[in-house]
Amino acid sequence: MLPVVALVGRPNVGKSTLFNALTRSRDALVADMPGVTRDRHYGVCRTGERPFVVVDTGGLSGVEEGLDALTAQQVRLAIEEAQVLVFVVDARDGLLPQDRAILEDLRRSGKPIIAAVNKTDGVDVQTALSEFAVFGLASTLPLSAAHNRGTDELIHHVLPLLPEDAHEEVAPEDEGAIRVAIVGRPNAGKSTLINRLLGEERLIVSSVAGTTRDPIRVPLERDGRRYVLIDTAGVRRKARVEEAVEKFSVIKTLQSIAAAQVVVIMVDARENLADQDLTLIGHAVDEGRAVVIAINKWDGMDAYQREQCQRALERRLQFVDWAKQVFISALHGSGLRELMRAIVRAHDAATREMGSSELTRTLERAYEGYQPPLVRGHAPKLRFAHPGGSNPPTIVIHGSRTKHIAPAYRRYLEGFFRKRFRLEGTPVRIEFREGENPYAGKKNVLTEGQLRKRQRMIREMKRRKR
Repeated sequence: MLPVVALVGRPNVGKSTLFNALTRSRDALVADMPGVTRDRHYGVCRTGERPFVVVDTGGLSGVEEGLDALTAQQVRLAIEEAQVLVFVVDARDGLLPQDRAILEDLRRSGKPIIAAVNKTDGVDVQTALSEFAVFGLASTLPLSAAHNRGTDELIHHVLPLLPEDAHEEVAPEDEGAIRVAIVGRPNAGKSTLINRLLGEERLIVSSVAGTTRDPIRVPLERDGRRYVLIDTAGVRRKARVEEAVEKFSVIKTLQSIAAAQVVVIMVDARENLADQDLTLIGHAVDEGRAVVIAINKWDGMDAYQREQCQRALERRLQFVDWAKQVFISALHGSGLRELMRAIVRAHDAATREMGSSELTRTLERAYEGYQPPLVRGHAPKLRFAHPGGSNPPTIVIHGSRTKHIAPAYRRYLEGFFRKRFRLEGTPVRIEFREGENPYAGKKNVLTEGQLRKRQRMIREMKRRKR
């Protein structure tokens, strides 16, 4: 494992901005308001001579109740696993009593501490540093994370404090792992599901809607398969989204859908299937992502409620009837094995390799079973097919008059290919390409009708021999 450096401090001192500067990313959500970050957020700093893991943490407000208490618990876990602590303070606010209280907690850990005096742009740097010199720390560094000033010096002071026996290189966590985005409306149980799969309280869980704001990536290994689980912010109807932070959270959720290979849509079984749930499914399908629908909070419902829920799902999810529906209880862990199997099957289907020859044979069977309607007295001709990509599986079909093929026939072909190749849990895209007959104008070449007749005769002769 790479060594870990935790960023700790009061709310709104610039920890997330520093995290983004060190990891050269925009993964952490940043806003000019306190309490944006709540969960632990991990990234890798590769700017210096050796890479190390950076942990962004929520601000310590000193309040030990509600969400603040849960945030403080996550900070304590980050301090426990870190080898170096970067204590971030605000040069503009100056030294506050809460800073002293936080430093006392950090000193109890017995780990090396570096004070990073942030937001020094526009203030007298020496005055700011002298104010925080009362901490008595070996390193007190000026910083402007927003303008990426002072980060190289911070890295220079961090590296000598890291253990020498840490691995210099590490494979990216996504390499060979199935990327799974957990999305849904607020309070659907997304963080509870990830905590249950991990077997630890990795993410903050609260009955307060909108607890999760940043998309949090968590590695998981289960039954010999590796995953990266992406917990996302709950998405409400656009009319109800007012805060700028929530708007950015929704954008990051949609980005997480695009970055995933499988999207698990969490639905609260005790609430009616909302239009927002259908919108999220639509986003996943538009991105071409495999989809698994997890109906949570199934436990505790009586037989009548379950029947009504199943009827509503059957009626409103007809447009994604290929997506597996799994009934689970994230709180108690029931149905999770079936959920993980559905994720694996959807991923395997979305990334399945198909050859041109078998695709063309399947196309011929589909064409013989049901031909497209005539267009101005002529039937569209479909000649051959080949793969056009995966995740989602894309099938490119070449022929003539393909521009006039009706949507219903496209759906027929999609269903035919899906059944033949067992493409469960993933959308299938059919692309038509118009092409002229390469043998047109050449002599001694069979016409298309003659060629088709000869192929039927050959198949009939083979059948009789058997």
